Amino acid sequence: MVHNFNAGPSILPPTVFAEASQAILNYNNTGLSILETGHRTATFQAVMDEARALLKELMQLDDDHEVLFLHGGASTQFMQVPMNLLDDKETAAYSDTGVWSSKAIKEAKLFGKAEVVCSGKENNYTAIPKDFAVPNDAKYFHITTNNTIYGSQWHKIPATSNVLIADMSSDILSRQMDFNAFGLIYAGAQKNIGAAGVNVVVVNKNILGKIKRAIPTIMDYRNHIKEGSMLNTPPVFAVYVCLLTLRWLKAQGGVAAIEKINDAKAALLYNEIDSNPLFRGTIAIEDRSKMNVCFVMHDTSLEDAFLSFAKQQGIVGIKGHRLSGGFRASLYNALPLSSVEVLVKAMQEFASLNK
Repeated sequence: MVHNFNAGPSILPPTVFAEASQAILNYNNTGLSILETGHRTATFQAVMDEARALLKELMQLDDDHEVLFLHGGASTQFMQVPMNLLDDKETAAYSDTGVWSSKAIKEAKLFGKAEVVCSGKENNYTAIPKDFAVPNDAKYFHITTNNTIYGSQWHKIPATSNVLIADMSSDILSRQMDFNAFGLIYAGAQKNIGAAGVNVVVVNKNILGKIKRAIPTIMDYRNHIKEGSMLNTPPVFAVYVCLLTLRWLKAQGGVAAIEKINDAKAALLYNEIDSNPLFRGTIAIEDRSKMNVCFVMHDTSLEDAFLSFAKQQGIVGIKGHRLSGGFRASLYNALPLSSVEVLVKAMQEFASLNK
């Protein structure tokens, strides 16, 4: 058995693979593959409608919030957000907690002023900034809720009177929160929602249409809302995989139930990191991510040997990002607790062999 700790594209539930595989051959006994099903047909319209409704249900969204499935991944949102919300002489506030937030800041500067109100750069992004103030006149405040590369996470969403924007690519639907408190949420699907190829946007429609600039048709959220995510041909198969994954999450008991499992997985692994003499964590304890667990070895010369040892146990995807080094175990929703138990056992056995 393979235990998949990849950071993304990442593990999906076995039932999703089974249903998606069948749909490629013959979707719902139509005689057609989901891959060749027209996006303007009633068949696919039902897929899109259910996926959007399920996401609204799981996030407990109010009527002001719309759900969109769009092309381009989260990286497109780095520029689509300020394009829709920020005029050229206005200011938006950003938190800098890692690579992805830095990329978002860079794109925002093309459309207006992006003020970095807090940053973890000086400490190599090993902690979430604590003491900062968001200017009252900022059009919005942007945070990246989980730092996929370095392994930190906002465990308490900052209170602000500004419109709150969040990149939730690597922890969306992993824990309970008031999603209605956000003006806009975006997330690449390939970690907790589905397969690569589609981006989820949740937006409060009341924050749109307040800028002066002309927005290209395909980049205007209002057009996508009006057309129900069908402004152009959507990524049909990727949306279908999202639907299957959202069905699976609901069957598990929803976000509240999966949060308990995610807490147990993270606690088990962090406990081993803290107690095993060969390993140490890299992030401030209070800011440790429950999705992307980053750690290193005291003796870095043993890292390749441990990777090889882990691979023999069927453990894949734990090599750290090139910027942070060491190891990274991604504990997304679909990863079972049993896989974390296998990793912990491997760490213990490797430590015994290398006393």
